[in-house]
Amino acid sequence: MQTSLTVAVYQNFLGHAPDWYKKTIIAFLIVNPIIFLADPYIAGWALVVQFIFTLAMALKCYPLQPGGLLLIEAMFIGMTSPNHMMHEIEVNLEVLLLLVFMVAGIYFMKDLLMFLFTKLVINVKNKLILSLSFIFASAFLSAFLDALTVVAVIIAVGLGFYSIYHKVASGKEFHSDHDHTSDQSVQDMGRDDLENFRAFLRNLMMHSAVGTALGGVMTMVGEPQNLIIADKAEWDFIEFFIRMSPVTIPVFIAGLATTVLLEKTKVFGYGAQLPGNVRKILVDYNTHMDKARTPRDTAKLGIQALIGVWLIVGLALHMASVGLIGLSVIILATSMSGVIEEHALGKAFEEALPFTALLCVFFGVVAVIIDQGLFQPVIHWVLSYEGETQMVLFYLANGALSMVSDNVFVGSVYITEVTAALNDGQITRDQYDMLAVAINTGTNLPSVATPNGQAAFLFLLTSAIAPLLRLSYGRMVVMALPYTIVLTIVGLLATYWGLADITDWLYDMHWIDHHSVSATSDIMNEH
Repeated sequence: MQTSLTVAVYQNFLGHAPDWYKKTIIAFLIVNPIIFLADPYIAGWALVVQFIFTLAMALKCYPLQPGGLLLIEAMFIGMTSPNHMMHEIEVNLEVLLLLVFMVAGIYFMKDLLMFLFTKLVINVKNKLILSLSFIFASAFLSAFLDALTVVAVIIAVGLGFYSIYHKVASGKEFHSDHDHTSDQSVQDMGRDDLENFRAFLRNLMMHSAVGTALGGVMTMVGEPQNLIIADKAEWDFIEFFIRMSPVTIPVFIAGLATTVLLEKTKVFGYGAQLPGNVRKILVDYNTHMDKARTPRDTAKLGIQALIGVWLIVGLALHMASVGLIGLSVIILATSMSGVIEEHALGKAFEEALPFTALLCVFFGVVAVIIDQGLFQPVIHWVLSYEGETQMVLFYLANGALSMVSDNVFVGSVYITEVTAALNDGQITRDQYDMLAVAINTGTNLPSVATPNGQAAFLFLLTSAIAPLLRLSYGRMVVMALPYTIVLTIVGLLATYWGLADITDWLYDMHWIDHHSVSATSDIMNEH
């Protein structure tokens, strides 16, 4: 039977997304203009809820397409304007450059990072120490790199280990072609080891993902919203780290303690050990690779290590904007590795550009929120409180929304509204700085609860390794639960009891300085 044109158009719409999802998006597009004619404020909130829905359903359909359609319609009916969206993009250009250039730059340093993580797994035989090493290494790398990039490296390492063992367990040699997605060829005696190995890798994947959150909250480059907050607050790399430290350092210690507890008690799916047979295969493979490494390969690793030093020093001393430092990494790494073809360069940008495009849609929705004044009642209510209570309410409001939505979106909205409150004279500059800390920690810590909250977690869930390790959405939520509880509570307590007093002490020690309102106002006026 021949398919009609109308049916064909509907089938093409959002591709293989579920039928109920397609109909839901169509319903949103139909009712929004009607709601806007009745009440623009309610229509604005409807759009925000719908956009959060597309983020929560990211596994059904990447949010760029449905979210973008909703935003385009919002512009046509007058919720905001292309000029305002462009203005928000211009304001946050450094964030976009971070994603485009830094993630691509680290792509050309994967050889070094995979080499280091491989040595770590091979040489550290104690599972507890290995878990702590992974979470610490992920946190350290995420403090200087984008968390998405760090998770991409961890996934590549885990996938490499899995495919090596799966190949040998199927009776093949290291260099043989093999489909590691099918278990049919795995010999019977290797199946138990395979299941235990999957559990072991699941543990390392989740520890590493949490590590990116622990490190990512500490610095202005750890997460995209950190850079937005730092830009509006006019904090450099060092000041951002110092101002966050009253909350982030206790949380980091609590995170490591949670890892110890989970590995010792073996609850929530943790505590899996690396089977002896698997370790032997990985050691043999590592020896095989070491022997096959040429002087040119060794030279590449050395050059990448030097570039890594430049990256850390350049960011710490704020020698250039983050995006430009990322661009320098691309140029240095490719020049010294002989990557000179355009198509070889293009592969590095595949991971970052979809999320960069989605972030531009975020900024369009932020423009709608500002034009329709959606968050002003909530902001005014929270600002009616004072001192620690005010900071705690901001922390909780950000945290709750970040659990179900994307933390970049939430952080962008709240810091924009608080900056407007500062410029209107509703809060002092010192209050603003404290609230910026609460917003940053609130969006970064509770958001580990679900894959929706952090791009790095969603990237892990949608990666090629997740089905191989049986790492489903529900399993990720369960394995993240103890971390969610501990990080959220410790962050909340640190915000309530320690943030104000320690910040005052930091002022007295002249580690940080008071900022003036006029400087921030000038930035907003320019934008």
